[in-house]
Amino acid sequence: MKIILTFIIFLSSFAGITQNTSAANTTTYFFIRHAEKDLSNPDNRNPQLTEEGKKRSQNWAKVLIDTKVDMVFTTDYIRTRETASPIAQSKNLETTLYDPRDLNNPGFQQKTKGKTSVIVGHSNTTPAFVNKVIGKEKYATIDEKDYGKLFIVKITSEVITDVVLNVN
Repeated sequence: MKIILTFIIFLSSFAGITQNTSAANTTTYFFIRHAEKDLSNPDNRNPQLTEEGKKRSQNWAKVLIDTKVDMVFTTDYIRTRETASPIAQSKNLETTLYDPRDLNNPGFQQKTKGKTSVIVGHSNTTPAFVNKVIGKEKYATIDEKDYGKLFIVKITSEVITDVVLNVN
């Protein structure tokens, strides 16, 4: 309950920004790491989610239920696609693949400008992507055991605001 309240308060804090600019001029990104993956086979570089991970992916959809989402992006791994799927389904959207080696390129910026996007990545690529978007090295790699970080970035023509929440 504390997490949901914190999330609501955080989203409300953007009210001042959005009052001075139209929604078309505001770009919002929700960055999350994939949910818990199956680690039973150390040689499997593309595992599925565990049962706990599947529950977490459903929870991400619930966390974002009242948020307008225009696009859902995921890397081309089973665990990221399985994490993104409940979010996309709850919004009647298709997922769009992105290359984690080519973050925040001009095409991505243009495609997402003025929209709200969810981006599902990995423990190393998610903070790197956030850092590229905000233009500074602020966030470090996520601990391998941490699957509950939610990075939120809002961009207007004048201001970039970012925050990270722990949703567990």
